[in-house]
Amino acid sequence: MKFLKLKNEKYTTKLKSIPHNFAVAHDDEKSESTLTIYGVIGDSWWGDSTSASDVDYALREAGNNDLVIHLNSPGGDAFDGVAIYNRLKKHPGKITVHVDGWACSAASIIAMAADELIMGYGAMIMIHEASIIVWGTKRDLRKQADVMEKLESGIIDIYMTKANVDREEMTTMVDEEKWFSAKEALDIGFATAVASEPEKDIENVDDALINSLQNQIAAMQNEITQLKNTQTEDPAPVKRNRVVRVF
Repeated sequence: MKFLKLKNEKYTTKLKSIPHNFAVAHDDEKSESTLTIYGVIGDSWWGDSTSASDVDYALREAGNNDLVIHLNSPGGDAFDGVAIYNRLKKHPGKITVHVDGWACSAASIIAMAADELIMGYGAMIMIHEASIIVWGTKRDLRKQADVMEKLESGIIDIYMTKANVDREEMTTMVDEEKWFSAKEALDIGFATAVASEPEKDIENVDDALINSLQNQIAAMQNEITQLKNTQTEDPAPVKRNRVVRVF
């Protein structure tokens, strides 16, 4: 009997537009490491996917740094997804995951390791039943079905660490293949936030600038008041073209 682990083959073949990109950047001054995980999850002879070994090596290099992970993946090997999840959960630093596009199948398992999971606009999470390609005797098929049930049960355990629904409802979602929009991922408890609107970001910057200027003006006014209060005699005349401060 031959057995090949493929949890999300129909999506990995459709989503060739997500090129593989596994990049790591360490900023020791900020005690932060950034990982980019784009494309298929799992081992590959051609190095065009991200494996648990890749992530393990990156985390060893990161030390105790906080992690920022950018995720966009159609999924891949469920076992690698589980291994990456568990490796991330052992990491001592804070883990922030940004779902930049899709976190499907095995990638959705990785996303559950986040202490803070931020969904980008239009980003989605997809969960579904584990699937394999297998051939052999009827006994082989029954055995592999039992293995898949155990694998799926373990994956549901992982989802339940975040979800605010009961296990029966989560099992139904997995069985029926459930897609979560950014808001739905937030509502069910998978995500902790949705990326703020660009317009709001601009407004926040403007508000911060206005508040800063107001504080500076108030400080200047307070300084002038203090100078007036401490003035004991008329100040000496000054040239009119002398510039003290410009606002």
